[in-house]
Amino acid sequence: MITFLRILTGLAILGLVVLAAILFVPVRTTPALAALPEGYAPPEGAGEYTMRLADCEACHTAEGGTPFAGGRKIESPLGTIYSTNITPDPETGIGHYSLDEFRAALYDGIRQDGAHLYPAMPYANYRKLTEEDVRALYAFFMEEVEPVSNAGPETALPFPFNQRWGIRTWKWAALGEAGKVSATGDPLYDRGAYLVEAPGHCGACHSPRNLVMAEAGYTATDGDFLMGGEIDGWTAPPLRGPQSAIRHWSAEDLKLYLASGRNNHAGVNGEMQLVIRDSLQFYSDEDLDAVVAYLRTLGGAEAGDDGAPLQPRPADRPIPEIGGTEAVLTAAEPGMALGPRLYLDNCNACHFVDGRGADQVFPELDGNPLVTAPSAAGLIDTILHGAELPSTSLRPYRLRMPGFAERLSDAEVAELATFLRSAWTNSAPAVSTADVIARRETAAERAAAE
Repeated sequence: MITFLRILTGLAILGLVVLAAILFVPVRTTPALAALPEGYAPPEGAGEYTMRLADCEACHTAEGGTPFAGGRKIESPLGTIYSTNITPDPETGIGHYSLDEFRAALYDGIRQDGAHLYPAMPYANYRKLTEEDVRALYAFFMEEVEPVSNAGPETALPFPFNQRWGIRTWKWAALGEAGKVSATGDPLYDRGAYLVEAPGHCGACHSPRNLVMAEAGYTATDGDFLMGGEIDGWTAPPLRGPQSAIRHWSAEDLKLYLASGRNNHAGVNGEMQLVIRDSLQFYSDEDLDAVVAYLRTLGGAEAGDDGAPLQPRPADRPIPEIGGTEAVLTAAEPGMALGPRLYLDNCNACHFVDGRGADQVFPELDGNPLVTAPSAAGLIDTILHGAELPSTSLRPYRLRMPGFAERLSDAEVAELATFLRSAWTNSAPAVSTADVIARRETAAERAAAE
């Protein structure tokens, strides 16, 4: 009994010591990863370009708000997080940040006042940024962005997630080595690795999370890196591995998708719309080639190959149209099953009976990763509320798919989604009416909150 009490007492003392260390021992921030010459100034245009690489505007701009003034809602498993004002306003923005304090926010998730930033800010990825890019970003925000006075809404997560000191413990388990990216010595691959793993922070969405909700890998050498993740119920598809749709795309297909949000196989959806709109469309031609080379090498191709698809795709074979190859149906009939009848009534005009759509206009549904994703949330939301391909310099037309929330009942949406997930060469689990009701309720709650 005495021994047991001693153990409990020892554990309690140890816990208090650890808590005291978390609360009172000063945080050591990561220093610059390289020493630049005294008086170093970023090249002209480097700051804005690096901002585009890092996709700062998408998260730090509210819908309809002033760029970089914050206030955008970011849904997380912990609750709603609001992005902050990163204009150089001295009161509500980052106008008083020194270069070292700015770097600490990027690398370590430390605010000027010492508070820990929530990891909605992808500092786990930004801590790989070169010192040249850090300097470029700092110069851009301090010298080229107009200050905007906007305090914005405060993030107010429920207990215990509102205790920011706890994030320090999370960082000990979650953050990887600063500055470390995968490299092979091939300049094209290495540039692509840097862009994807550091400023592009692709793994923040496209990698699974581990038990402490950290990215399960930060570089190509980590087996789970870019193997697919989840955002607000939507599946962020894998970019490597046997389930990756881009394994079946040519280099030209992938580059066109990154630059415009569409190609002959797919159209951008969900949060990726913002990535295309605010970031990827601004990548230089050389940087797009580097990203393509990196992603295709991860998928098993040799960098610099002829651009052919990495794997033969079932959809490259003739696909039976609705009704089978012998009796093709081009119009809904009363005796048809509900799923295909709903498809012919509502979807066929754009996506056609073979599910292949129209190149760079209406995305393919056969083999589409949104349609066959483990979670049907993205597909349900798209059927209910529609989707939009963003306007880019390469493809300026903004193409809009209408929503069917008012036209179709919950049961009908479930039937249609189930049909899509099992039609042609698709093979994914069915969707229930309860799944659709849950997504409608989520949308209604957010609309009410807005």
